[in-house]
Amino acid sequence: MTTDIAGGGGVRPEALRRLRLRLTAWYVGTFLGILLLIGIGLFAAVTRRFDADLDASLRAAAHKLAEAAQSRGVAASSATLLIPDRRLIVFDTTGTVLTGSAQPWLSDLARAAIVRGEHSASHGADDAIFRAYALPFALADGTKLVAVAVADEIEVEDKYAAVIGAAVAAAIVALILVAAGGWIVTRKSTEPVELAMTHMRRFMADAAHELRTPLSVIRTRAEVALRRPREPEDYAVVLRGIEQEASRVTRIVEDLLMLARADAGERPIERERVFLDDVALDAAEGVRALAERTGVQLAVEQFDEAPVIGDAVLLRRLVVILLDNAIKFSRPGGEVRVDVRVNRTGAVLSVVDSGIGIADEHLSHVFERFYRGDAARTRDLSVASEGVGLGLSIAQWIVHEHGATVRIESRLGAGTRVTVAFPPPTADAAAPEGMPVSVQTGVGR
Repeated sequence: MTTDIAGGGGVRPEALRRLRLRLTAWYVGTFLGILLLIGIGLFAAVTRRFDADLDASLRAAAHKLAEAAQSRGVAASSATLLIPDRRLIVFDTTGTVLTGSAQPWLSDLARAAIVRGEHSASHGADDAIFRAYALPFALADGTKLVAVAVADEIEVEDKYAAVIGAAVAAAIVALILVAAGGWIVTRKSTEPVELAMTHMRRFMADAAHELRTPLSVIRTRAEVALRRPREPEDYAVVLRGIEQEASRVTRIVEDLLMLARADAGERPIERERVFLDDVALDAAEGVRALAERTGVQLAVEQFDEAPVIGDAVLLRRLVVILLDNAIKFSRPGGEVRVDVRVNRTGAVLSVVDSGIGIADEHLSHVFERFYRGDAARTRDLSVASEGVGLGLSIAQWIVHEHGATVRIESRLGAGTRVTVAFPPPTADAAAPEGMPVSVQTGVGR
């Protein structure tokens, strides 16, 4: 079984729902503002284009009317020349209508055209807007006249109502789709926030729980010691117990501080050439006293010269964590083996113990902070209770920072093997994105 390590959980639904609704409202509001700006721009552009096209059409109709009057006569021009949606009128220079009928403003337009030349104007009346174009021309005998073409702008605009309605309907559908898409996007975008908040809340709760126990012990021992006068030896015993619990609190705080700095990216990582075999040997000597105290044999097996790129201090911490866990979870008389080998893919560190192993249901959680599993809490290996479940989380971070991979193979009652594979020293020292951390069960030794 191979499992990726990941967090999970949830935050208060009402707070998250309000956040998602606000984000969705921002999406919809922003999109609506963009649509309004685009709509205003398009309306202005269409209006200008519409006016230009209408003027061009009226100008063409006025020219045709002038040509018909010159070739067929004024009286026959309006009768024989029919242009849909256009009213054609001929005026003399005084604004008098020669063909058809016209309002006074058209007569004014005709007189203005005699003075100013070709000219257009709009006029509103009775819920209608008219657009007219006046063109001065002369007959063969030199008589000056004015050809006027008139159109109802509203009637022409009504033909575009279907197009405008379709555009509005499309905008409404787009808003609905944006609202639905925005809600989906906000759900996806807030999932990391939800996970981070859950992780932080659980982390703080677990930290408070782990710190509360040793602090309670310190306070209780001090209170008991102060209840009555005691011999100096008794006070020494109490103070030694308080010192042990204070050391435990110090280790917890240091681990929490390291993880907090790691999460914030504030822990500088040295990148230099070091020999993993030397680091592992030094770490093994450092934990040998713990192995002897618990009756566990620590065996150093094959050690190849294994250069890697990394931080020597953190690499030693990694080996110490793995050895410390292997020793704590081995019964008296058990054995822990450590070796460093080099293959074509790089250096490989292995820590093998003959301990109690890890149950399948706990194996996928071993890298979670403060996780120790039921077996670790209930079995009779009292030394294991000194841990608080932060070691493997720190080890996972160290592995990730060195671009390595870690694999745990375990079978309940048969022991555990932890293998850390490092890239060759010529590889890029930066840790790749999505570095796999896997666990595996059912592998015996």
